[in-house]
Amino acid sequence: MYKAPRGAADILPGEQPWWRHIERTAADLCQRFAYRRIDTPIFESSALFHRSVGEATDIVEKETYTFDDRSGDSMTLRPEGTAAVCRAYLEHGMHVLPLPVRLYSLRAPMFRYDRPQAGRYRQFHQVNAEAIGDAGAAVDVEVIELAWRLFETLGLRNLSLLINSIGDPACRPAYLDALRAYYQGHLASLCGDCNKRYHTNPLRLLDCKKPTCQPFAQDAPRSADMLCEPCRDHWRQLQDGLRILSIPFAVEHRLVRGLDYYTRTVFEVQPPEEGGQSTLGGGGRYDGLIQQLGGNPTPAVGFACGIERLILNLKRQGIALPPESEAFAVVACMGDAARPVALKLAADLRRAGLRAVLAPSGKSLKAQMRYIGASGATHALILGDDELRQGVVAIKTLATGDQRLVPLADAPAAIAL
Repeated sequence: MYKAPRGAADILPGEQPWWRHIERTAADLCQRFAYRRIDTPIFESSALFHRSVGEATDIVEKETYTFDDRSGDSMTLRPEGTAAVCRAYLEHGMHVLPLPVRLYSLRAPMFRYDRPQAGRYRQFHQVNAEAIGDAGAAVDVEVIELAWRLFETLGLRNLSLLINSIGDPACRPAYLDALRAYYQGHLASLCGDCNKRYHTNPLRLLDCKKPTCQPFAQDAPRSADMLCEPCRDHWRQLQDGLRILSIPFAVEHRLVRGLDYYTRTVFEVQPPEEGGQSTLGGGGRYDGLIQQLGGNPTPAVGFACGIERLILNLKRQGIALPPESEAFAVVACMGDAARPVALKLAADLRRAGLRAVLAPSGKSLKAQMRYIGASGATHALILGDDELRQGVVAIKTLATGDQRLVPLADAPAAIAL
C-alpha cells in the first residue's frame, strides 16, 4: 500500500476547518493592513535561492529539493517565500507602484529536506507578508504588529516576541571579526557544523541548537553593542514603536535567523513550549536582497509563519474553532415520484448559494437519516408522497430536532434564515 512521502501530510477533510480559519483570519488582517495577495511558483531557478538565502546556510547546503528539468536547467522547490516575492517584484516592475509595496501570500507550500518531527515537515505551508521599499523602522513595527495581531486574533496566549538587530554592511564586518576572535579559543569544543560556520558564516554560530555549542553563544559578543549610528537609531525607533503599540518584547542577543539576507531587525514569536521547533513565526529586514538579485538598492522587511505549526499550537492550547455558520442541507426522499423533485430541490438550494446534496438513493428513509446524521449536515429535507401532494418539504434542523413544513419554493430562504 502506498503512503504519503515521509515529512509530507495529507490535509484531510476533518482538518480543513483549521486551515480555513487561519487563512480567513490572515487574509482579513493582511487586507486591513493594506497588503495585497501574491502567489509565486513552487519552483524557481536554483540560483535564486543560492544567491539570496546563502550558499553557506543549512537550507542551501542540506535541505533544498533540487532537480534538473528537461532543458538541463537547475530548479529548486521553494524552501522559503521571500526570495520568490522579490524576484516577482523585480520581474514585473513593481518599483513604479507607491512604496512600500505590501504583499502577502497564503497556504504557500515550502519544501525542505529535514528530519520530520512535531511541527516540522518536509512539505509545509506558510503565511508570508512583505513590505518592500521603505527603510523606516515604523514599517518594521508594522510587520511585527501584523504577525502579533495574527497570533492574538487566533487566540494564542502567553507568547514571547524576541527581537535583535544584527547591523548592516557598514557595521557587521567588525562584529563578525569580534565573533571570530571570541570563538577562536573554543573551536575544539564546538560541533563540526560550527567549526565550518566559523570560516564561512560566523553569524550562524549563535544559532546552533546543539547543547555543546549553546553555552558559548550565551557569552558571545552582542551585535546590538556594535551598531553604527544609523543602525543604532533604527534599533531605538523599533523598540520605541513596539512600546507605543503596547506589544511586549524581549531583546535576544543570540537571535540571528537562518538566512543570509537579513539586515538590522530580526524577530521571532515563540509559544510557552520550548524546543527547536517551538517558533511560531519570524522575520526581519532584508535591505540588500533586491539589489543582490539585480535590482536597485531597495529596503524591505517581512515575516512568515508556518500553518501546520499554528494549528499544532492552537490544539495544544485547547483553542476551539469558531463555529462555521454555513448551512449544509441533505435531501432525503421516499418513492419514485419524489426522486426527480428531490434532485431539482438540491439544485435549487445550490443555486441559492447553499451547500446541498442528495442522500444515497435506494435506501430506506431510516438509512438515509443515518447518513444525514453522520454527514455533518445542518438540515435534513424530507420529501415523500404526502409532501408532494401538498407541494411542501419537511425541513428538520438537526441541532435542535425541530421540524416544519414549508412550500418547496421557499426552502432555500427557510434554510438560510
